[in-house]
Amino acid sequence: QVQLVESGGGLVQAGGSLRLSCAASRIALRLYTMGWYRQAPGKQRELVARIGRDGKTDYLNSVKGRFTIFRDNTQNTVYLQMNSLKPEDTAVYYCSAENSPYDLGSHYWGQGTQVTVSS
Repeated sequence: QVQLVESGGGLVQAGGSLRLSCAASRIALRLYTMGWYRQAPGKQRELVARIGRDGKTDYLNSVKGRFTIFRDNTQNTVYLQMNSLKPEDTAVYYCSAENSPYDLGSHYWGQGTQVTVSS
């Protein structure tokens, strides 16, 4: 059974930093497009950042310059470094693995980790 396990969430003051981790079992993350999504109360889930198999990255406009997605293939882990956090970044953050040509149609999700930014 494929598992994506997020960690690193918590409570931080505005301007602070957090690093989220997403560790995978039973799949090699380097073979997938990896994404970090977030969902705030009463809002739709949105894509925050993603990294393709080729290492190309995309970011939500509101986090550009503050967040960085990267992967460590030796650890089979994807990270989201979040700096200069704002209260509007408060949400549950989810890790996602999708778009592998070796696993067509599959889209895996982690259980989510809460990030709360106080003003």
